Parts: sequence; C-alpha cells; structure tokens
Amino acid sequence: MSPRTAGRPTVRLSVDRSRCEGHGLCQAVAPDLISVDEGYAELIDDGDVPVHRQAAAVSAARTCPIAALRVT
Repeated sequence: MSPRTAGRPTVRLSVDRSRCEGHGLCQAVAPDLISVDEGYAELIDDGDVPVHRQAAAVSAARTCPIAALRVT
C-alpha cells in the first residue's frame, strides 16, 4: 500500500472507450485526472485516484452523460 492510501480504501477510475463519445464533461470536473484527446477520455495517471481527489473522480463519473467512466 502506498503512503498516499495507507489506511484508506483505494479508489480506481476507469474509462470504457467503447462507450466514450468525448463530450469532455469529465475533464471539466477533474482535469487533473482525465483529459479528452481525439474524441476519447484518457486517464492522466494509471487509474489510481489520490485520496484528496476521490470526490472529483466520483463527480466526473456522475457527470458523464453515457456512463463511460467507472469508479471502483
């Protein structure tokens, strides 16, 4: 377990590229976690979300109009 998640549950963000339509709403909510390039959302990091950005990851997933983002 890394120091940034010690004692806290790890949250992962993932993108279903087969569903993503590149609206960019997720990027507007969490630009440090997601970028939209060539019509698809891309994770800036490996999908592990820092504890202090977990709420932003959940908001980004909820903002997606076609549910292409998932927080687990």
